[in-house]
This record gives sequence, C-alpha cells and structure tokens, in this order.
Amino acid sequence: MERIKKTAKWMEKAMNLLFLVCGLLTILFVLLITIFLVISGIPAIHNIGPVDFLFGKVWLSTAAKPSYGILPFILTSVYGTCGAILIGVPVGLFCAVFLAKMSPRKTGSLVRNVVDLLAGIPSVVYGLVGMIIIVPCVRELFHLPDGANLFSAILVLAIMILPSVISVSETAIKSVPREYEEASLALGATKTETVFKVIVPAAKSGIVTAVVLGIGRAIGEAMAVMMVAGNVANMPKLFGSVRFLTTAVASEMSYSSGLQRQALFSIALVLFLFIMAINLILNVIIKKGEQDD
Repeated sequence: MERIKKTAKWMEKAMNLLFLVCGLLTILFVLLITIFLVISGIPAIHNIGPVDFLFGKVWLSTAAKPSYGILPFILTSVYGTCGAILIGVPVGLFCAVFLAKMSPRKTGSLVRNVVDLLAGIPSVVYGLVGMIIIVPCVRELFHLPDGANLFSAILVLAIMILPSVISVSETAIKSVPREYEEASLALGATKTETVFKVIVPAAKSGIVTAVVLGIGRAIGEAMAVMMVAGNVANMPKLFGSVRFLTTAVASEMSYSSGLQRQALFSIALVLFLFIMAINLILNVIIKKGEQDD
C-alpha cells in the first residue's frame, strides 16, 4: 500500500513537471517570435522613418523610387476586421443561443456538425468559394466593374469567424448555472427574456473570449482575403480593391529582397503588435466587467 502511494505521488510530481514545461515552452515560443520580429522589423522602420512607414499612403515597393507607406494596409485590416465582427458576431451569438437553449435535439446536432465542418474547411477553400460565388454576386448586385473588393472580403471573413464565435459562445452559455434560468422563469420572465437578460449577460466573459478569437481569425487571415479583396494597395473603400496587412506580406515575400524584405518583416511586426494590443484591451475590459459584477 505504501509503495502504491509513493508511486502515485511520483506520478503526480512528474505530471506537474510536464505541465510546467509545456507552459514554459509556450511562453518561450511567444518570446522567440517577438524577438525575431523585433530584430527583423526594426531596421526597416528606422531606415524608412516611423512616420513615413506607419502613416504613408503610398506603397510602391518595386518602383524606381520605392515608397513604403502602410497606412492603407492598416486601415484596410481595421475596417475589414470590424466589418466581419459586426456581421459575424451577432449571427454567431444568435446561433449559439439557439444551439444552447432553444434547438430540438436532432436539429441542434445537425447544426453543430455543420459548424464543425465550417471550422475544418481550409482558408483557400473559403477564398475559392468567395471568388466564384461572392465576388460575382457583389459585382452584379451593386453594378460594379469588379466584385473583388473590401465588401467581399468582409463577407468571407464574417463566414470564417462563425465557427469560433458559435462554439465558444455556446460553451459559455451552457456553463451558466441552471439556477439563474429557473429563478428568472419563476419570477415570470419569458424564455426569450431569460436568455437575453439573464443568461447572455452572465456568460459575457466567455462571449467576449469568442469575439477575441474571431478578431484573431479575421485579422490574421491571408489566403482567403487575397483571393476576394483585389490585392491592390489602395486606401480602403467599401467597394474598392484593397490589400490587408497579411496579404501584403504573403504576396511579396517570395520575390522580395533588401529593404523591401525588411519592410515586409516590419509589417509583420505591426500586425503582431496590433493583435497583442487588441488582446490586452479586451482582457482589461473582461476583468473590469468581472469586477463590476
């Protein structure tokens, strides 16, 4: 018996050590990525000038007199991500509410399978479907010369973030104690009122986490938006061809060299810092909301 207890304690210590190593490796990977991007991206920002690089409106990396202004990429990424969140989050949240609280068992199972399928579809397939279906529809619907624009990219991104938003939001809604719902119904509230006035507010931290994951998916996508956004370095217009931060790196890295290559690493650094800033801001909002509660 004593030997079994010693073996169990040894196994517990070994597993704790394993978990600690995995956690430290995760931190190490983030630090290495950060250090690599800083070392690779700072030289171009220094050579070009922070103001000219971040707020310049012209990107002509292969011209005789090159220009490396990435403001169009930054604004396009911001507008595209915000548009995708405005469309995708409400749809995803309502779908999560339906799955968690209102769907019949068979219907809910079918919808969950479809959501899981959406999560497993490669980005290039989203881009291909968007290029074949969404781009022509946008062109015909709005009578445009070309349907590859920011609006098409927003629609594709909104569809792509749905699996993350739905899955995480559904889990958060289901984790709300059953007593909350029973107490609300006992006080005379309808099921719909209970869901949107009691359960959803109680699950807001998990829903915000779903939004964070959606933002990360939207702002980090490259291949799909490259196929439907036109991939032209213009200042963003809803029905104009645009280029995102991610697509700027992906489209030119294969043939870049010298300062152009360094500038692409600088774009990656800006994108990395942008995502970090969004995560920090949303984490602060979550913690503040929890303290207010």
